[in-house]
Amino acid sequence: MGTQEPQFIEAGKKGCTRKIAVLKDAGHQPGLMWLSGFKSDMTGTKAEELSKFARTRGQEAVRFDYSGHGRSDGRFEDVCVSDWLEEAEAVFDTCLDGDTILVGSSMGGWIALLLALARKDTNRIKGLVLIAPAVDFTEELMWKQRFSDEVRDTILKEGRWEQPSEYSDDPYVITAKLIEDGREHLLFGQSLHIGAPITILQGVLDPDVPLSHAERLVEALPQDDVTFSVVPDGDHRLSRPQDIDLLLRSVANMLDQ
Repeated sequence: MGTQEPQFIEAGKKGCTRKIAVLKDAGHQPGLMWLSGFKSDMTGTKAEELSKFARTRGQEAVRFDYSGHGRSDGRFEDVCVSDWLEEAEAVFDTCLDGDTILVGSSMGGWIALLLALARKDTNRIKGLVLIAPAVDFTEELMWKQRFSDEVRDTILKEGRWEQPSEYSDDPYVITAKLIEDGREHLLFGQSLHIGAPITILQGVLDPDVPLSHAERLVEALPQDDVTFSVVPDGDHRLSRPQDIDLLLRSVANMLDQ
C-alpha cells in the first residue's frame, strides 16, 4: 500500500471547506470504512491491516484523515468533533458505493456512532466494529475525570492547554472549543438505537478508555444486537498480532452474516 497516493475530497460548508485525504481500495460490498482515533491517521497499524484484509477478500475499503490529521488540511488545534463528523459524513456520502460496515478506533468509535445515527435513514450501514470506543471522551474522560481544577481553569482562561502524550513527542493541544463543541454531540444519558449489529472490542488494561466506559456504552444500546469482546491483557491500542487477529475475525464475522 506504501506507494498509493490519496485522493482529496472537499468537506464543509461553503466558506469553510477543507481538503480531506482519502485512500480507497475498490471491491465489492459491504464496504469497510475506517475511522481513526484522536490524533491518529489512516496509516496506523490497524488501518493498514484492515486495508490489507479487504484487498485479500476483494472487499471495498475506505479510510481517511480528519482535518488537522495526516495528509488533510487544517491545524489540529483549530478543529473539533463537529468538523470530524462532517468529514466522515462527506467520505461516507461520496466515497462508498453501497452497504457499509463502520470500523472505528477510540475517538473513531464515537464518530462512527454519530455517523450511524446521522445516516440511519439511508439503511446502508450494516454494522459497526468499535475498538475501545471513546464515546463522549471530551466530557466524560477528559473534562470530568482526568482534568484537574488547575487544567480546567487554564482551558477556561487561556482557551487551551497542552497535554503531554504517551503516543507522540508532540503534546495534544486541548482547546476550549474542542470541549464546548464535544458537548453538542454527547451520546450518554439517552437510549441509543443504531439499527445494526455492533461489536465492541475492549482491553481490560486500557488506561485511556476504561472497561467501565465500554460497559456503559453496551447498556446504552438496549435495542441493538451487541457483541462485547473483552481482552483481559489488552491495552488501548489493541495493535498486537493477537489483537489484530481479533479485529479482523470480528469484521469477517460481520461481513459473513
